[in-house]
Amino acid sequence: MLLHVPEVLSKAEVAAIRARLDQAGWVSGLQTSGAQAAGCKQNLQLSVDSPLFGELSRQVAEGLQRHPLFVAAALPKHVLPPMFNRYQDGGHYGNHIDNAIQTDRFTGRKIRTDVSTTVFLSEPEEYEGGELIAEDSYGCHEVKLAAGDAIVYPSTSLHRVEPVTGGVRVASFLWTQSLVRDAWRRAMLFDLDMTILKLRSQLGDSAEVVALTGHYHKLLQQWAE
Repeated sequence: MLLHVPEVLSKAEVAAIRARLDQAGWVSGLQTSGAQAAGCKQNLQLSVDSPLFGELSRQVAEGLQRHPLFVAAALPKHVLPPMFNRYQDGGHYGNHIDNAIQTDRFTGRKIRTDVSTTVFLSEPEEYEGGELIAEDSYGCHEVKLAAGDAIVYPSTSLHRVEPVTGGVRVASFLWTQSLVRDAWRRAMLFDLDMTILKLRSQLGDSAEVVALTGHYHKLLQQWAE
């Protein structure tokens, strides 16, 4: 499931983060890449050793975790600290699948990556190219969102960032270990949750809506780890 989550960060929050990132020291993205990615990755990343990293990372994480749509889709058990990247001058990241296990840079804990998220910090008109292309069973999907918006997708998806041929593309990216490991089960729970919300707005807490809500929680209890 590929999901657009709007307004994770306000325009004011984006502007404040960008102002600080524009003054930050960026390092080669290859510092956090394995051997396979090294051949197809050309970008910059904010060093996790930067004094800005912890504060800005927490700000993005808090924005996501207070957004009900992200919570409903990802069902987060553990959200890894968001990182930051920058693409310019032809920078790109070829087809790849994210590592199945990542390390929490604050705790050292090993986390399974079920859900990938990109939070856009540049407006689409600020750069040329730079589309996120994600593939699933329905084909290729091109994503280029407003600053402050996020795209959420399974970490098993093949994806890439097209070359940035003009301007600068800045984003935050992160992974989540979900309470529900299986992507299809997460998608079914999300669809059921959204249907219940729509029915509640139309019917209130009718007996049927309460029954559906019960089914949702029974499935979550059955599938959660």
